Amino acid sequence: MSLRRRKGRDGAERSPDRATQRSRKRFARRQWRRRWLAWRVVLAVVLVLALVGTGVYAVWFSSWLAVRTVEVSGAQTVKADAIRSRSGIEQGEPLARVDLAAVEARIASLAVVRSVDVTRQWPHGILIDLEERVAVAVVEIGGSLRGMDRDGVVFRDFRSPPPGLPRIQTEIGTTADALREAAEVVTALPEDLALRVDHVDVQTVDEISLVLKDGRTVVWGSSAESQTKASVLATLLATVDATTYDVSVPSKPTTK
Repeated sequence: MSLRRRKGRDGAERSPDRATQRSRKRFARRQWRRRWLAWRVVLAVVLVLALVGTGVYAVWFSSWLAVRTVEVSGAQTVKADAIRSRSGIEQGEPLARVDLAAVEARIASLAVVRSVDVTRQWPHGILIDLEERVAVAVVEIGGSLRGMDRDGVVFRDFRSPPPGLPRIQTEIGTTADALREAAEVVTALPEDLALRVDHVDVQTVDEISLVLKDGRTVVWGSSAESQTKASVLATLLATVDATTYDVSVPSKPTTK
């Protein structure tokens, strides 16, 4: 739209009337608003990109959110410093770039560790929360004493049998499944019965026997129905004098 000055009858130019001026001003304002809307979108995009870029740099590359502390929880027999060293986490490493799964795998490879969970503690920390294996029995294998947890995992050595832990006697070739069954039997024994046991003899998963301190033998079988077997055995020991008690089928126990 082009607005020109009009000429009068005498040929002289005259200023536009008020209506024309108002129209020109409205047109100018509309043009300015359109330009401002366009620039506002551009500025918003630039601002968002700047914020995103700053955030990415701060989280992934800068020292603003870097590792400063590595806290270890649950360590009992293994030292916290040993866990930190095993983790492979470096001070000053960007927190977001720490590979938590890799850290967990490195720590879980320690025999004493039963489970581990590694989490980020923003803005500057890592928490390593672990559960150690606890020996529920001592396994005698080839003349060596090894600690075994409730999952049947052999994880440490003993120079002498710790007091209060039942002893499991087996052979070098005994399977992990058989040891797991033995662990379930041991953990199912009530305290008064466990105190009467000299050792647990393990051959296979369903050939487990208890040898009592007075020399009597209890044929246990597998770990199935261990609580029922323990109850039946307690009754038999109190009422029947025998050298061998067979509770492998607890509904039909035998003695001889």
